[in-house]
Order: sequence, then C-alpha cells, then structure tokens
Amino acid sequence: MQEELREMDYRIDRVTPWHISQFVALCEKHAAFEKAYYETVGKAQALSSALFSEPPRLYAWVAIAEQVLLGYATASSEYSTWSAAEYLHMDCLFVAAGRRGEGIGRDLLASVVAFARERRYTQVQWQTPSWNRNARRFYQREGAAEKTKARFFLNTGFDAAHGHAHG
Repeated sequence: MQEELREMDYRIDRVTPWHISQFVALCEKHAAFEKAYYETVGKAQALSSALFSEPPRLYAWVAIAEQVLLGYATASSEYSTWSAAEYLHMDCLFVAAGRRGEGIGRDLLASVVAFARERRYTQVQWQTPSWNRNARRFYQREGAAEKTKARFFLNTGFDAAHGHAHG
C-alpha cells in the first residue's frame, strides 16, 4: 500500500523487509529520545517475524524519502474487556529529529487510523511519556483524548532475543 509522495518530499509506506535495518536503527533513536536503552541484537529477526508472519502480529508504517526512513508507527490488535471489542494499540510513533513539524507524525497517525477504520476496530489507543509535552499537544490537536494512568511492567526473566531465561 504505497501512498503518493507528500508535499514535503516523503511518502508513507507499510514497512517491507528492505526497511528492517533502518527500522531497527530508528527504533534505537526512538529509545534514546525516551531516555531508554535499546538492545539492537536480534531485533531485526524478531521484528521481521512479527511483521511478516501470516497473519502479522505487528503492523508498521514508515515515512520515507530517497530511501531514508524519517519516522515510523507500529500497532497491533488488542482486545478490550470493558468494550468487549478489538482495538488497535499503537505501540510507537516516532519522527526523527530534524524532520519534526513537517506533518510526518500527522501522516503516520492518519495511516494507523485509516488501517483501524478499514479493519473496523472501535478505537486506536496508545501512551506517551508524561514528560513529552510536545507529543501530548500533538495528539490533542489531532483529536485524541488523554487518559491518565500509570503503566507498569514486570520482567519475566525470559530473553526473547536469545530464547532463554535469565537466572
């Protein structure tokens, strides 16, 4: 599903196997932006398995100009107990430094929302760090409602990249 070239010299595409190495590098930049560590070892294979399986476990869109990835969005199908319906969980939306403010984030979000509508999901949901005021303002301008919750995670000790438990 390739879209037409955008006004500012980029287009939004679904990610392909040819994008994977740049995609992983962009994920690493995203993690650095959020002040988090990102281990790149094994990520290309793991992400490829999720993205290109049948059916895909993960969906991804990339903003691309002259074969360089400028940003990405990823999402997966989830089920809401309270709504008793599927929704699309947008795990990531990131635009590289130097390319923000050009409409790339808006176009990536629009691609995710269009996909959700095509699949008849009831909602798109996501989270962003509470300190990221620019992202929060952006999402509010796009019509999203903010719901304040704390997000928790608990490591199980299993290392998915290497296929074994940590002792």
